[in-house]
Amino acid sequence: MSLVLLPGFMTDPDLWADIGPLLAPLGPILHGDLSRDTAIDAMAGRVAAEAPDRFALVGFSMGGYVAREIARLAPDRVQALVLIATSARADTPAQARRKAAAVENVRRQGFSGLSRAAILGSIHPDRAGDAALIARIRQMGDRLGGEVFLRQAGQARASDRDRLGSIACPTLVVAAAQDGLRSLDEARELQAGIPGAVLTVIDGSGHMLPMEAPDALAEAIVPWLQAQLSGASTIGS
Repeated sequence: MSLVLLPGFMTDPDLWADIGPLLAPLGPILHGDLSRDTAIDAMAGRVAAEAPDRFALVGFSMGGYVAREIARLAPDRVQALVLIATSARADTPAQARRKAAAVENVRRQGFSGLSRAAILGSIHPDRAGDAALIARIRQMGDRLGGEVFLRQAGQARASDRDRLGSIACPTLVVAAAQDGLRSLDEARELQAGIPGAVLTVIDGSGHMLPMEAPDALAEAIVPWLQAQLSGASTIGS
C-alpha cells in the first residue's frame, strides 16, 4: 500500500530521509507537496488530486493539519492516518503576531533562512550541540526559500477540533515527550476527538521526531500501519 508523507512548516522530503528505509517495506512512498499553496484546504486538495486511489497518510506538524483535511475530503481513499507532533488548535494571538512580524520582516529584508533560535526551539535541548542536525534543518528552509516561507507563515492556522469526530479511518497520534512546540495536551485532544484514535508518546525527542528519533518513531508506526493495512486487505478480500 502506498504511503503519502506530508512535511511540516519549512521542511521538505529530507525530513523523512532517516525513517524512509524503515517505512519502505510497507509499500511505495510518495511525498506530498505543501510548498505551493497558502491555505490548509488548498494544500489538501492538491495532495489528494496527486495521490493514488488508496493510501495511508502520515502528517508531521503542519502536515498533520493537512492530513486531517485530506481524511475528511477523501474518506474512502485514506486507509489509515498517522499524526506526528501536531495539534488541532488554532494559532494563539501571540503566535499569530509572531508569524505576522516574521512575514513582514521577510517582505522588507528578504529571507535569510531559519534562525538558530527557531531551530533550537524545535529540537530536544540535548541536541543543541548537534551541528549536523541543525544544519539539515536549516538547509531544508534554505531549499524552500522565501516565497514558500511567506506562503506557509502567512496562512492563518484555524482550529479543527470541532471536526475531529468526522475522521473515520484508523488513526495513530504520535507525540514527543519533550516537544517544545506542541504539548502532550494537544496530542491528547487529538486522541480524544478522533473516534478510536490511539496515542503513543516517545521519550527523548523534541518536535523534530522523524529526524531526532527515526528508529523509535518507526517502532511506533510501522507495526500499527501493518496491522491496519492487513485488516483493510482482509476486509476487502
